Amino acid sequence: MRERVPEMRESLDAWTVRMMHWHFSEATGSPFWLARRADLPFDPLRDITDYASLRAFGLFDTAELRTARVRDLLPRGFAGRPFRVVETGGSSGAPCRVVDVVRATLDVEMYRVMLEARGLLGGDVLAMTPSGPHAYGHFVKRLADSWAGAAFAIDFDPRWVKARLRAGADADDYVDHLVAQTRAVLEAEEPALLFTTSQLLLALAPALPEPLAHYGVRAVCTGGTMCSAEEARYLRREYLAGVSWIDTYGNTLMGHALQGDPAEDGAPHTYHLPPPFAAIDVVDPADPWRPVPRGERGRVRVTTLLEDLFLPNLLERDTAVREGPHPWFPWEGVSRIGHYADDDAGTETTQGVY
Repeated sequence: MRERVPEMRESLDAWTVRMMHWHFSEATGSPFWLARRADLPFDPLRDITDYASLRAFGLFDTAELRTARVRDLLPRGFAGRPFRVVETGGSSGAPCRVVDVVRATLDVEMYRVMLEARGLLGGDVLAMTPSGPHAYGHFVKRLADSWAGAAFAIDFDPRWVKARLRAGADADDYVDHLVAQTRAVLEAEEPALLFTTSQLLLALAPALPEPLAHYGVRAVCTGGTMCSAEEARYLRREYLAGVSWIDTYGNTLMGHALQGDPAEDGAPHTYHLPPPFAAIDVVDPADPWRPVPRGERGRVRVTTLLEDLFLPNLLERDTAVREGPHPWFPWEGVSRIGHYADDDAGTETTQGVY
């Protein structure tokens, strides 16, 4: 990955300083951050000297993104460059819109390397993923483009599922609709890679008359919602014979934390967010600045350090176990992702199928 993505060779501290100069300089910064610079009790160009000093920004409130115009989020340094607008799924309120100028290119290159390492690169792709403004569908299409593969997509609006759940209904009919679309493409096109979520995989696999391998699927690539260890064992045992399963942890704002296969039998999968573009800290839920020791569970705090998007110290609605480096990924990771429930937060979270 460091050969394909040279920025990964830069240390997190050095990259942090570079991103401060990018996002807070008049020539390259976004109107969003430039407008906030005067109100900060410090100078990002002078006082942020490493990753740790980003604590000075405090915790980031996504409410600021929900009210921001997309044009204000576009860095001046990208003037004239084509970009996409992508949106979060709105699990905990109104969706956030952000811009993608270079992020998808980085994500595609890193994911390609992960597929190559497993001997799975190439072939046509089926995206049983959110479509429209959602980043996941755009990413899958860009990935297939990178090797001239066909990318088949289904109509998938995750917000409709959430709206039904919030209204007290269930999502069964909509899930059946997604499964029917996916089965039709599997039978007609025999794609090599299937991208979806773990919860939809749990619905799709038993609904098919044949195992996924029968349709030419060599690997299932999941992201978004997680499944339990027992559900994962059930899927592998009953439906995924001869099919690789690659999972990632992440979302539109943090990106993809890549899966490291267990180094020993019985160990959990770990997930590693590639620096220097973002970093995960697992912290004490009662003190977001105190990291928990390795092997202990805490709340996930993420900092995004992209040229497209700077988000310091965002508390996610997830918990995880802090893990050390993986043989493939020489930086810390997380495992056993779970939902964080804060009774005092006053925010309703609706997960749905994504």
